[in-house]
Amino acid sequence: MILIKIGGNALTDPKTKQLIISQVAELHRQDHMLIIVHGGGIEIAQLLDDVGVNSEFIGGHRKTDARSMTYVEMALSGMVNKELIGLLNHAGVKAVGISGKDAGMVKAKKRSHVENGKEFDLGFVGDVSVVDTSLVQTLTEAGYLPVISPVSIGEDGQTYNINADMFAGHLAGSLQADKFIALTNIDGLLRDVDDPGSIIRELSPAEARSLFGSVIQGGMIPKIEACLIAIEKGVHSAHIINGTKKGSLLRILKENEQEGTIITKNSN
Repeated sequence: MILIKIGGNALTDPKTKQLIISQVAELHRQDHMLIIVHGGGIEIAQLLDDVGVNSEFIGGHRKTDARSMTYVEMALSGMVNKELIGLLNHAGVKAVGISGKDAGMVKAKKRSHVENGKEFDLGFVGDVSVVDTSLVQTLTEAGYLPVISPVSIGEDGQTYNINADMFAGHLAGSLQADKFIALTNIDGLLRDVDDPGSIIRELSPAEARSLFGSVIQGGMIPKIEACLIAIEKGVHSAHIINGTKKGSLLRILKENEQEGTIITKNSN
């Protein structure tokens, strides 16, 4: 079982999107058991802009009030999710679009954000609390490919948006997936962001944790955290690869080649 997280450029660039869809379709035809989790930050921002809702960011997190959450869910569980399953089904994959809400798959807890000793209310932004994998397992065992939005129900019955990387890492771990793959638009974790050749090919969890705040910054933080969560929960290997490169998924899963950055418990 392989869980793939896609987002960002992969969802907005048509050429990249088609590269990924065609690879997923080929892998599915070869009986790989796949699960896709997607984000959609760019689509959320565009929809909120279209309807005239201003976004406030606190420490890099979008503050999400009740009105904003309605549009966040519309973008993620509606627009992005249904486009992906449409493309996958057109490519011959039996894809099913669901969210963390379905069958109570993921229970969310309200996220607490503390900055400089002060706690900020982010509204309907959540963290993963409990994962129930039964729906995903039922679908994959029946030959379907679940495509999952990270919108989930909170312990209080409210709708929450969970960071897609973190959602994916928790789900991969709970499923005891063989691999967790985070697709991004760079070749992996770079020791120097200005040097594309400085890719760190392999890391242990301890080595990865030691790089937070130095090498690991910005948008790479949740991706590495998601990888660590997956590994700690029993996933064999976690990968960060460039989804914009032709054949990158096939090279990892079909040809078993080195691609991007890999984190495993047994890394030296």
